[in-house]
Amino acid sequence: MGMKNHLRLHVNIDHVATVRQARRAYEPSLGAAASLCEVAGADGITVHLRSDRRHIQDDDVRLLRGLVTTHLNVEMAATDEMVDIAIALRPDTVTLVPESPDEITTEGGLDVVTHRARTEAAVRRLVDDGLDVSIFIEPDADQIDASAAIGAHQIELCTARYAVLTEAPRGVAVHHATRLTEIAAETARHSDASRRAAAAGLRVAAGHGLTYLNVAPIAAIGEMEELNIGHNIIARAILVGLDSALREMRSAIERSRS
Repeated sequence: MGMKNHLRLHVNIDHVATVRQARRAYEPSLGAAASLCEVAGADGITVHLRSDRRHIQDDDVRLLRGLVTTHLNVEMAATDEMVDIAIALRPDTVTLVPESPDEITTEGGLDVVTHRARTEAAVRRLVDDGLDVSIFIEPDADQIDASAAIGAHQIELCTARYAVLTEAPRGVAVHHATRLTEIAAETARHSDASRRAAAAGLRVAAGHGLTYLNVAPIAAIGEMEELNIGHNIIARAILVGLDSALREMRSAIERSRS
């Protein structure tokens, strides 16, 4: 499959809610943030409704469903509670993610192979109700095959390991030959996974730890259709504003596709 011209950029705005929840206040407004992202060229808005409700709240998803005009992607655990909420609120895409109470943020992809029965039950309910389903997984052949087999429409490759490898290690020369080899190998793993998923009829997305500095090699993968990026854009937005932060990320992505 050749390079698709336009790579969708979905902005995860969870951390706008994190700032608000720090004071249990009304600001910053999640709705305003979503609208500003759309005006600045985001192709979609992503939020993670966690079981512990640490940032995004049920009312936020309800508000965004009425407000977002591009594409609303809601990440959630594969639980009955969350599937019920998804069926009631009808986001454009439901992304099933793993969740554990003590994590700072999602750690790694959902193990569809191990939790196949539970994941399949959630996917079936969502698909039967006419919803679009994505599963957040590691770039692993078995996970891709299992996701296709249980009826997902899309997979989102977890770029966490890639992101860790591309971080400049403190006090160590960045251009270390071993490190560059590891980064190249991890990029190839995502590229191979993308090809395998596309061949299985799945749409391909990626996300987790992507930044202005490391996004290019992932964005350049021909089968890649969508990136979900949150923390890096929101962190930059605190300094330069959402509009500039988003346009900078868009241009970093587009340079890699040209």
